[in-house]
Amino acid sequence: MNEWLDDLKTAIAFLTRLPVPQADGARPANFARAGRLFPVVGAGIGAVIGLVCLILRSANVPELAAATLALGCGVLLTGALHEDGLADVADGFGGGNDTATKLAIMRDSRIGTYGVLILLVGFTTKVCTLAVLPDGVIVPGVVAAHALARAVLPAVAMNLPYARSDGLAAGAGRPDLSIVVTAAAIAVLFALLLLPFVAALYATLAAVVGAAGMALLARRQIGGQTGDVLGATEQVAETFILVLLAARFS
Repeated sequence: MNEWLDDLKTAIAFLTRLPVPQADGARPANFARAGRLFPVVGAGIGAVIGLVCLILRSANVPELAAATLALGCGVLLTGALHEDGLADVADGFGGGNDTATKLAIMRDSRIGTYGVLILLVGFTTKVCTLAVLPDGVIVPGVVAAHALARAVLPAVAMNLPYARSDGLAAGAGRPDLSIVVTAAAIAVLFALLLLPFVAALYATLAAVVGAAGMALLARRQIGGQTGDVLGATEQVAETFILVLLAARFS
């Protein structure tokens, strides 16, 4: 039980800006193992976003404005961790001519044209999906989406080689199969409990497709994974799920 609690603290400290006592720095020894609880923390983040959106709607805030403000709260909660990775990947993959250049661009803290555009597309898409979801689907749908989108990260981390030897992904360690299976089981359980069976199945499939697509793209572009690739994977999977839910329930 102590190991699970330590893993939860590590996952919260990494995935959010919440102050967590006894979290052992940015990359503690149990970081790879803590990936099994990424879906739990993701579900909490999704619950905050969904509840804020629902509360604003109940106060007669227009749907688009409510969705935008709710997503803004999510960004404040996470520190735009995954969005930063998505922007870096877009800049690197779009602006580099070879692997070394792509990796150098991804490491640069400045954001370029590709990064700005991909963030605009991603954020706008998520705003539109939240805006069209019925009130009864917002909270369960967003919770399931965030849980599933973070559950795929241990699988990508386990299966892709490191694109560089000194980055966040390499320093964090590689999760084993038990971590991958546990994370997936927790996320699928969230989806099955919160969504109708068919919707939960499709949402899970959307997460897998998004993660697999990003993994294949990263292997082709830079030969493997970095922390930015994992962040971009979360964003792609989350967006795929929300688009699917919007198409199904709107």
